[in-house]
Amino acid sequence: MPVPVLSDREAIAVAAELGERFAKGAAARDADRVLPVDELAELSASGLLAVSVPAAYGGAGLPASVLAEVFRLLAAGDPSIAQVPHSHFVYVNALSHQGTPDQQAFLFGEVLDGKRFGNAQSEIGTRHVRDFRTTLRPDGAGGWVLDGEKGYATGALLADWIPVLCHLDVDGPLHVAWVERHAPGVSVVDDWNGMGQRTTASGTVRLEGVAVGADRITPYHLTFEGPQTYGAFAQLLHAALDAGIARAALADAAEFVTTKSRPCPDAIAELGTTRHAEDPTVVQAFGELELAVRAAEALLAEAGRAVDRADADLDAESAGAASLAVAAARAATTSASLEAGTRLFEVSGTRAALDSLNLHRHWRNARTHTLHDPAAWKVRHLGRWALDGQLPPNHGQL
Repeated sequence: MPVPVLSDREAIAVAAELGERFAKGAAARDADRVLPVDELAELSASGLLAVSVPAAYGGAGLPASVLAEVFRLLAAGDPSIAQVPHSHFVYVNALSHQGTPDQQAFLFGEVLDGKRFGNAQSEIGTRHVRDFRTTLRPDGAGGWVLDGEKGYATGALLADWIPVLCHLDVDGPLHVAWVERHAPGVSVVDDWNGMGQRTTASGTVRLEGVAVGADRITPYHLTFEGPQTYGAFAQLLHAALDAGIARAALADAAEFVTTKSRPCPDAIAELGTTRHAEDPTVVQAFGELELAVRAAEALLAEAGRAVDRADADLDAESAGAASLAVAAARAATTSASLEAGTRLFEVSGTRAALDSLNLHRHWRNARTHTLHDPAAWKVRHLGRWALDGQLPPNHGQL
């Protein structure tokens, strides 16, 4: 069924509404590891997953800056739900860059009908995250056969299409094979058991003799043969997830302190404080956290605008500026989400550590998601720019 085509203001309003609604069940879903099947169906039906489809194909073609705010709002409600469609947007972007008109017309049409893309990209046991063994081999009749195994395949379990990153023939360049979720030879195993982001279903995808037509294969390697914002766009959405986690942790801490915490005896004796929220040390701590979260949100917004600027006038300088802005946002949102998730307990007191409250999910979610890319390398690239004006490398993690 066709989904609504949302304007930028409508997309942000819908994301805010869904984020607030998803927040109400986030702690329980995390505690019991209940996959958000109904919530993802609602997200698809809302039209949010189609907002980046180009206008030429019937979508709104909303810019990266709007997508970042949409992700931040969804993640503030439930970061697991927000992470599930991350790869959906990344591969919509990939299709925009490298798909043929026929491929774009068909697959964008699927998105506008409410279909979801997953991903089968990372592999376990290779030398590094950009080392892949999964391969398409010719079947001798003009088609291809796909074999391999992928891990951390967020979104694949509940997707309609799984874009698979693979070599075209043995040691050939990287391509994307667009595979239907329930095609013969495709199995998705719900074996993700991370300490955080527990309901993303980021499990294993096994591909055994999967038939793939030539019209369902798009080049991936060409994306990086010139200036690109593909990597910055993907990293921007990761930063937005962490910013959402940080804001949610701070909001939950404030709610707990103002409604459930008891004041420190020393504060009562020395200051006559009757509410924990009036303790100057608590107020100071919340001010510091608010400052860190606002700074991260501001850097996120600026990074979104930098990606938009590069998309409008792409060259090595604008692409590099976008990557540096996103690197700053990722470093700041990493720090803010971890700090908010940790200091939540410092400001709330002993009761906040009760497992039944599940307030620790914020730190677990932040710690798990921020491991996706080392923040230290983001800072190092910023340092090289500050010292020597050196642009960051041209790859998908920046």
